[in-house]
Amino acid sequence: MRLFDNLNIDFLSKRRTAYFVSAALLLVGITSILFRGLELGIDFKGGSEIALSFEQPISISDIRTDLNTIGLGNIEVKTFGGDNGLLVRTELQTIPADVFPTVTESINNSIEKIMPGVNRTLVESTGESITYQLDSAAVAEELSARLFEAGFQTITVGEDQMLVRVGVADWIEEVLRVKMPDNPFQILKEDKVGPKIGDELKQDSIIAVIFALIVILIYLGFRFKFVFALGAVAALFHDVIITLGVFSILYGVVPGLNLEISIIVVAAFLTLVGYSINDTVVVFDRVRENLKIHKTAPLEENINKAINKTMRRTIVTSATTLFVVTVLMFFGGEVLRGFAFTLVFGILIGTYSSIFVASSFVVEYANRRAKKIEF
Repeated sequence: MRLFDNLNIDFLSKRRTAYFVSAALLLVGITSILFRGLELGIDFKGGSEIALSFEQPISISDIRTDLNTIGLGNIEVKTFGGDNGLLVRTELQTIPADVFPTVTESINNSIEKIMPGVNRTLVESTGESITYQLDSAAVAEELSARLFEAGFQTITVGEDQMLVRVGVADWIEEVLRVKMPDNPFQILKEDKVGPKIGDELKQDSIIAVIFALIVILIYLGFRFKFVFALGAVAALFHDVIITLGVFSILYGVVPGLNLEISIIVVAAFLTLVGYSINDTVVVFDRVRENLKIHKTAPLEENINKAINKTMRRTIVTSATTLFVVTVLMFFGGEVLRGFAFTLVFGILIGTYSSIFVASSFVVEYANRRAKKIEF
């Protein structure tokens, strides 16, 4: 890393070229967001989502045909991570009333198969569960355990009652077990979110990002000058908008890359904001030191010196973090792939913006105001 000890690159002389690059990325990204949109995950849209991993390769078209006939309306079916993975999504949270008798019949058939002739009485039937009265607590516990082994979500209630959950995801699982008895599967994830909760999460996520930017603006305004705070926040907006644009452009284009906006991805964006601002603060700290020592030197010269002096630290930190999140993106599993991708791209664009957006903003402000910045 001694290669970076004596750097003397005039970064700011290339800022106008960087403006064109940033403007192009922002234009393409915003255009894609406006016209193509962002694919929201189940966290924000509401509904039911289930991800499965089969032991053998599956035919998506056959499964789609099977699931489109079970009475749940329009069901989205696609691969999830590979030839053996399946993601099923529907906007329903509960099974429709006209489908419920079919579900009940399927559960009764399974009970007869597991414990033929067992006495049972239907106690309660809701949109999400069925409760049976059995002869004794021992029978209830045994039947519940055996149904659970068969793939049903069951619990014993009271001394001699058994509750069977019959949500949308449970019905999908049962249909797939019947349709594909020779290809066992395991459940990778199962989410169920109501539309009201989804709207609240969406609102809270936007507030979290905006609040983080405001707090950063206030903090940097006190620690440095307000113009430095504006430059840093402008760089953060730049990073977030461009990364969102990449999500919009690449969704559904790269196989196996899960680029839905979920709570996990929002957490990745907040992490990206923190990472990017940390890099910017390191540069600004060195700029402040240079301005105190070299009071008569031009602002551009002091900022260039600061960037060159911190470049080794930037390269080492970014490369180390990139290595970790790249490994996570390829080997961390489908659920974490969107989180890891956000950080991989965010680290790259964040390092770029610390040099060519945040620092350039300060220079442009000082030049246009013809005002010397002092500490």
